[in-house]
Order: sequence, then C-alpha cells, then structure tokens
Amino acid sequence: MRAVLRRLVPRSLLLRNLLGVVAGLVVVVLVLETTSPFRNSQFATMSYYAIAAAGLTVLTGLNGQISLGHGALMAVGAYTTALLLQGGSVPFPLAMLAAAVVTALVGVVVGAAAARLHGPYLAGATLALAVGVPGLAIYFDGLLGGEQGLSVRSPRPPGWFADAHYFLTAGELGGAKYLAYIGWITLLVVVLLLANLMAGRYGRVWRAVRDDEVAAELAGMRLGRLRILAFVVSAACAGLAGAVLAMVVRLAAPSGFTIVLSLSLLTAVVVGGLGSIPGALLGSALLVFLPPAVTNLGTGAGLTGVQAAQLAPFVYGVVLVVVMLLAPGGVMGLLRRLWRRGINQGGST
Repeated sequence: MRAVLRRLVPRSLLLRNLLGVVAGLVVVVLVLETTSPFRNSQFATMSYYAIAAAGLTVLTGLNGQISLGHGALMAVGAYTTALLLQGGSVPFPLAMLAAAVVTALVGVVVGAAAARLHGPYLAGATLALAVGVPGLAIYFDGLLGGEQGLSVRSPRPPGWFADAHYFLTAGELGGAKYLAYIGWITLLVVVLLLANLMAGRYGRVWRAVRDDEVAAELAGMRLGRLRILAFVVSAACAGLAGAVLAMVVRLAAPSGFTIVLSLSLLTAVVVGGLGSIPGALLGSALLVFLPPAVTNLGTGAGLTGVQAAQLAPFVYGVVLVVVMLLAPGGVMGLLRRLWRRGINQGGST
C-alpha cells in the first residue's frame, strides 16, 4: 500500500502543493457553481475565517505562541482596505496587498513586544490588543468612522474574469459568487505559501522552538527573531483575512472585531488540529456552517428563534469539549491516526 502511494505522489514538495491547490480550485469552482447565492456568501465568510486561522496555525501550532488578538489584526487589514477603496482609484488586489503589508508591520511591533512573553502572559498581552484596537476606531472617528465604521465598496468583476467564468461555466457571475471566488483564491494562495513555509527550514526551526526552547537556544537559534517572524507571517494572513472580510461584509466597524472573533479563530485552530492547515479549514467550516445548522434543527424541533439561536453556541462548545477529550490533536490528528492505522493494517495483510 505504501509503495503504491509513493509512486502516485510526486517527490517534489512544491509540485505536490501545487497539485493540491489546483485540485482545491477545481473543487471550489464546482461547489460555487452548484450552490445558491446564500451558500456562496457562507463560503465567502468561511474563506476569511480560514485565511486568519491558517496564519494562527503558524503562530500557535508551529511556534507555540498563544494569541488572543488576531481579531484586532484583522481589523487593521479591514480598515486599511476600507480607506484605500474609498476613493475608487486603488484596485482591490493592491488594497489587499497593502492591508497585508500594514498588518505585517503591526505584527513586527506586537511580535517584538510579545517575544519575551510566554504562556498566559502572552495570551494576556494579545488579549489587551484585541480589546484596545477596536476602540481606536471610536477615538479617531473622523478618519475611521466611529461606531458606524467605514462602508466598503464591493469590487466588481473585471471583464476578463467575467468572460473566463462564462466560458468555463456558461453561467452568470453574481456579486456573492464573485466575492467567494476572491476569498477562496486568496485562501488557496495563502495555503500554498504557508504549506511550503511550514515544510521548509523555518517550519522545522519553529517546531524545534515550540518543542524545547532551551535545546533550540543551545543549538544557536535566535528565539526572539524566530518568534517575531512567526508573528509577522501570522499577522499578514490576518490582514488579508480582514481585507476579504471588509469586502464581503461591505463594512469595517468595531462591532465586527470584538474579542469573540479572536476566541473563535483560536477555537477553530484547536478543534481542527494545531499545526495543521487542513485542520484550520475544517475548524473554519465548523464556525460558519454549524451554528445555522443547529439553529435550523432547533426551530424544526419546536424551539423559538431565540432559543434555537442560543442553542448554537452551546452545541459548538460541546463539540469543542468532546474533541479536546477524545482527540487532543484535533480532528485532523484523529484522522491521521486512523489513516496510519489503516495503512499499517493494509501493509500487514
């Protein structure tokens, strides 16, 4: 069984990751073209959750730094995008790139401050970031719109994209579908870059720092620089996620970046599996699709709308507790164990 798998899988890591991204793009096209506009909007929402969760996987899963402030970093990316798109003269890809760069610079400052902190102290520092940053929009209300926030112009598909879409699918390209394409193409690019980064030298040294800081320092690794780099990479992903969020929601407002967002991202990473990009995708899918499904089941069982809405976070909490008890490595860790067991049994027979 193992010999067959080795022959089928390319030896080049970059080629394997590229093939995975191409396969993912095919799946995205098939799903978006066969679902309703409401589902398209849900998939667009899932895309920015997954982008931020993938970046948090690098920081928490690989480097071992717990962050409760990624919602604030998403706010930086969202407000940067909103400011740049206000005049209408900046193309949205350039605005998204600027959002990633600005948030990465914020990540340098925050990462440098947090490099000396560990465990609950680091979590507390990033928690203060999550609480304080949304308040800046209220303080600088003339520039950032105060509590009402800034409205964001939704980008329109360029002619070449609309023509290519019609040529491939023979269908119309709605606004929700186009935003979902933007989010998922961005997500696939992020996944490709992070997958290569995690499998390379920096991924190995980040794991070494996470597993044994003393041994890593004795081996000559500069722990402070490595922690800052991990924070910068994670912050850039959060900035991109914030940019996609601003375009999908069409608004950048303090109410969208509360501490609940940061906790939700960390929960998605833990449920999916620390250090696993597919786990981040799975955890993001649970964040988006589980609450509406539970609400619909509750209303179908005779509960009122309020009761059914209150049931959704309870069920999500139960799922989190069950995963932590039965699968400490997350859902992806459980699936990997089952996969290895199946391969070993197949090889023994």
